Amino acid sequence: MLTSAAATRAVSLSSQTGRISLGIVCPMANERDTATRFVREVLAACAPFEFGAVTFFAVLDRVSRDGTVELLRGLEAELPQLRVVWAPENRSVVDAYLRGYREALDAGCDWVLEIDAGYSHQPSDIPCFFKKMLEGYDCVFGTRFGPGGRITESSFKRRLISRGGTFLANLLLGTRLSDMTSGFELFSRAALHEVLEKGVNSRGHFFQTEIKAHCQALRVAEVPIHYRAASDSVNKDVLKDALRNLWRLCRARVAEARAGASGGGELKQDELG
Repeated sequence: MLTSAAATRAVSLSSQTGRISLGIVCPMANERDTATRFVREVLAACAPFEFGAVTFFAVLDRVSRDGTVELLRGLEAELPQLRVVWAPENRSVVDAYLRGYREALDAGCDWVLEIDAGYSHQPSDIPCFFKKMLEGYDCVFGTRFGPGGRITESSFKRRLISRGGTFLANLLLGTRLSDMTSGFELFSRAALHEVLEKGVNSRGHFFQTEIKAHCQALRVAEVPIHYRAASDSVNKDVLKDALRNLWRLCRARVAEARAGASGGGELKQDELG
């Protein structure tokens, strides 16, 4: 039973979110062992906010071969918030995210939360995003490296790549985030529209950095997250894609400055919360 203080907080939250339609974009692959539990925990983390509507877009393609698609299609009958999106045309993980974004926008979602499956992102961190967004931000990004953030079950190599990528991106793009490569984030509808209008050119994991660079004229904040079990598989093609697109964005920024454009202004970032 809720205490008086807890009940008051719950009413306060629902009064702010009751008219908001939330979309959750989650690309999945071979997640049969954890998919059902993960979907339920994500939806449970959203429930106290009493959104006007919540839709979990599970995006799958031909990479998924372990029965996850069939499992989730069965779960759809039980969970009306779940929508399985079959996208056999996908050629990369970026295509899966972009398809999920489009599905959420086409469904009229006001906020779009992006989260990775398989518990690399923790459902328990989700409320922090909503609470921060309610302070009036356009985007809220998860950080592993800011105060309160952490990364576990990951190699030194992956930590070095993520930290190095963040340092280099901030240096060349004028951004000021403590984590430029994380993929746990929340967007307003208008902010996500702006990102997609600017375009996502990277076909590798750098697309997360590209998205953050597109948001630097918006009001953004970071919240700490716990990230776990990053893969060690960062091949040369992934690094080449990152460097090529980082240089492209850097040149575009310099060209805008030379043309007398503002370049979108400085990134407005609140303290970590």
